[in-house]
Amino acid sequence: MQILALVAGILCLSTVMVDAFQTIVLPRRPQGRFRITRIFYLLTWTPWSLLTRHIKMRRVRETFYSVYGPGSLLILLGVWALLILTGFAFLYYALGSPFHDMTVISRATAWRMDLYVSGTTLFTLGLGDVMPQTLAVRVLMVMESGTGLGFVALVIGYLPVVYQAFARREVAIALLDARAGSPPTATELLRRHIFDAPGKHLDGKAALIVLLEEWERWSADLLESHISYSLLCYYRSQHDNQSWLSALVAVLDSCAILMANIQDATARQAQLTFAMARHALVDLAQVFGRVPFQPSACEDRLAGGKFEVMVEMLQQSGLTLRTDADALDRLRELRELYEPHACALSAYLGIDLPSWVPDPKAKDSWQTVARSQTAEQKIHSGKVHVGDVPHDDGH
Repeated sequence: MQILALVAGILCLSTVMVDAFQTIVLPRRPQGRFRITRIFYLLTWTPWSLLTRHIKMRRVRETFYSVYGPGSLLILLGVWALLILTGFAFLYYALGSPFHDMTVISRATAWRMDLYVSGTTLFTLGLGDVMPQTLAVRVLMVMESGTGLGFVALVIGYLPVVYQAFARREVAIALLDARAGSPPTATELLRRHIFDAPGKHLDGKAALIVLLEEWERWSADLLESHISYSLLCYYRSQHDNQSWLSALVAVLDSCAILMANIQDATARQAQLTFAMARHALVDLAQVFGRVPFQPSACEDRLAGGKFEVMVEMLQQSGLTLRTDADALDRLRELRELYEPHACALSAYLGIDLPSWVPDPKAKDSWQTVARSQTAEQKIHSGKVHVGDVPHDDGH
């Protein structure tokens, strides 16, 4: 029995240490099919997502989705702590539970005492009501105390890193709101960059190149941070009509149009951004073990005359698209490079992919905020009553 306890203790501790090292310390994609973190998310995300998908109200559904990311992180830390506590308790039991305490009268109560000692030692309580009787147990208790301090230090350092990466991701998504709409679409992104400002500011093409350069870097940062901390993919954006996946796909759509149907001065930067954004999308799909959908299984986001609508909207804005057979074939080939992976991630994470053309009823979040601020200024000036202020839910 003591041999089994020794093996179980060593297995618990080694598994947790390796998993925590790969998840927190190692700056690359974790390896191994039987890692605690991987099993934990497989066991928790599937029932959570199945339950959430049955919620009909979009706002409530997105709220449930948003709770999972931060909540799962805290629960995972608790699972690690529980396994460390249990692993050291197994080692104490394997050494014969040599503690001085008059209440220990059997091996069953000894196991409960081992759990109690392990808990007070791991969390450095040091109550002093149970005294170790052998040198081996004293050394083991010192090691567990050091493990507890190290665990707390890792948690303190880990949480800020995760939330800093989340904040960097969300800043660019928020800035895209005024540049591509809410939710973002390729048509709206291109339309809002068709302008001339000679002698004052960048013209539309130059501004679009700058934006694509920023999103090339954003995609690289997303790849680096979300591969190392894949749980960030479960974190939802502040607004229900925004997400990292929809923003990434909207940028890929824009690059595909520029490369296939426009081919102007922005095409070169579009190629670079497309390559980096697709790299991030494909690698993140592989992290979650998502098999790319077959093209026939993906919803055609340009079906139902949407391509013609996009062409008309861009032409009305002063941008002419190539619509010959070669250009259309090129656009289809580019879409097949990323849409199957995007569809797989969309189905897994419950995040809607963006349309190619904007919804006529869609309103940018920044416009809603601007109206609220205007109404507030009128209230302070006495020009409007409080009851006349338009409601702004922030989404």
